[in-house]
Amino acid sequence: MLNKYPMWKNIMVVLVIAVGGFYALPNLFGEDHAVQVVATRGADVTATTQSNVTEALTAKGIGIKRSELENGQLLVRVANAEDQLTAKEAIADLLGDKYTVALNLAPATPEWLESVGGSPMKLGLDLRGGVHFLMEVDMSEAIRKMEEAKIADFRSQLREERIRYAGVHRTVRGIEIKFRDAETLSQAERFLKSRGNDMVFSDISSGDNVVLLAVMSEAYLKQIKEEALLQNITTIRNRVNELGVAEPVVQRQGAERIIVELPGVQDTARAKEILGATASIEFHMVDEKADVAAAANGRVPAGSELYQRREGGPVVLKKEVMLTGDHITGAQPSFDEYSRPQVAIQLDAKGGEIFSNVTKDNIGKPMATLFIEYKDSGERNPDGSVKMRKIEEVISVATIQARLGRNFVITGLTHSESQNLALLLRAGALIAPVSIVEERTIGPSLGAENIENGLQAMIWGMAVVLAFMLVYYRAFGVIANLALCANLIMVVGVMSMIPGAVLTLPGIAGMVLTVGMAVDGNVLIYERIREELRAGRSVQQAIHEGYGNALSTIADANITTFITALILFAVGTGAVKGFAVTLMIGIATSMFTAIVGTRAIVNALWGGKRVKKLSI
Repeated sequence: MLNKYPMWKNIMVVLVIAVGGFYALPNLFGEDHAVQVVATRGADVTATTQSNVTEALTAKGIGIKRSELENGQLLVRVANAEDQLTAKEAIADLLGDKYTVALNLAPATPEWLESVGGSPMKLGLDLRGGVHFLMEVDMSEAIRKMEEAKIADFRSQLREERIRYAGVHRTVRGIEIKFRDAETLSQAERFLKSRGNDMVFSDISSGDNVVLLAVMSEAYLKQIKEEALLQNITTIRNRVNELGVAEPVVQRQGAERIIVELPGVQDTARAKEILGATASIEFHMVDEKADVAAAANGRVPAGSELYQRREGGPVVLKKEVMLTGDHITGAQPSFDEYSRPQVAIQLDAKGGEIFSNVTKDNIGKPMATLFIEYKDSGERNPDGSVKMRKIEEVISVATIQARLGRNFVITGLTHSESQNLALLLRAGALIAPVSIVEERTIGPSLGAENIENGLQAMIWGMAVVLAFMLVYYRAFGVIANLALCANLIMVVGVMSMIPGAVLTLPGIAGMVLTVGMAVDGNVLIYERIREELRAGRSVQQAIHEGYGNALSTIADANITTFITALILFAVGTGAVKGFAVTLMIGIATSMFTAIVGTRAIVNALWGGKRVKKLSI
């Protein structure tokens, strides 16, 4: 029989639209004003913290909609923006500086809907508001680190070649290598030059002071700066992913700066803490021969340095770095058999080989884990850049009991520190510190205004299209209008389901464009049905031929547009990508609703029946 869908196809149409509508549902509930509490160094967010916060807010007369403790973070939802600000101040006063207290916006989706994967559509920076950072990489620190690495290389290479030297030190001029006589200097210069062309060597000896100066070449300096910028971009992008921010923008600006845009971040404290944190670890052997008391009074042995233990007390470590965090490929927080926090570390092949050799040669000797962190000092360098404060402390000293390989653990941390250290090491250590030189916050009110303007454009556009279809195609126009509404619901539902899909202001433009494209398919079908009726075909034949013959034209037009949108998505960034995502989803859903959805309704109303005239 002509124009009759089997039952399974009708059920499939209803089911697809119902699923789209179900996942679009969370967008109706809006967002709650919330305060987020995260522990910093030496603290933990526990059930006791949650209880204390609840009591403090209740005493202030602030109503709590919901309080959630998850993954070491506390999220407290309140009724409005005024309560949010009051709650932040109250919590900050209660907990002190060991916790980061930040403003946030949390989806108000009911728990039963969240339990089945329902979540609202993610909004971009222009719609939801958020924060824009311009970050500057400290290139002088990147160069200093590379010079330190070169010093270690020179020492090991000269020892292997059995060339005796008096000392290797870094000065303002470069790296100075001291020798006892000019002949040894010449031998060392020839050897080191043969090892590569990264360094420029020159004899700066004067009198009995026999010194070879090594300075980085211009090409090598340029390479170091470029690699530092690119590695920091990769690391910051990884850290943004760890923060769970939807559709972030991380891109370079010039030779030393990075742009970071984080949609939906209402308070920047946590973002700045994670993005700007330059935390890493180094392993040093303990100088057992050093007099700790004498070192504390300023008499530190050559080749060693004085540090402070986390639990208190000084310790003298050898300057030579046994292993750095650069070789770390994995880091997971865990607990030992006594429920003490630790971080399980995995090294790359080279790091595993280095660590294996170091521990093999030092069994029975103490080795220290040095925790290094850079923070904004609040001061400026002479060139105007932000001056960073370096914090170094020994988090553990352990005796090497056996030869270690690519997997080992670090202890001596609190629970929150193990979480943060694992996050930073897993995302990658910044090769050089970064400072925030510009910070702009786009308020939710501006984002709300953009949403309002975009919705107005969509509503007026839909109203005109709906009115035209209703007047021009009558009953079939009603069917097309139902399909158009179902299409928009499905677009929202699909974008809510896809983790990486984000709606931006250009994305709303894509949805408006989708409205026109969705009815375009129905116009082609309906005009073909009219032609068939004018040619004397029966109603059933006209419907059958109209849908069948228009299908190839609709498919060709939509596939070419889809390919264009796919190219935009592949090569575009930010707003362009948001437009492309919405357009691709809209094309796919409009083809379903215009061809399959409307055909199901038409078949249900007129299929297989003796109909003399159609309302078209």
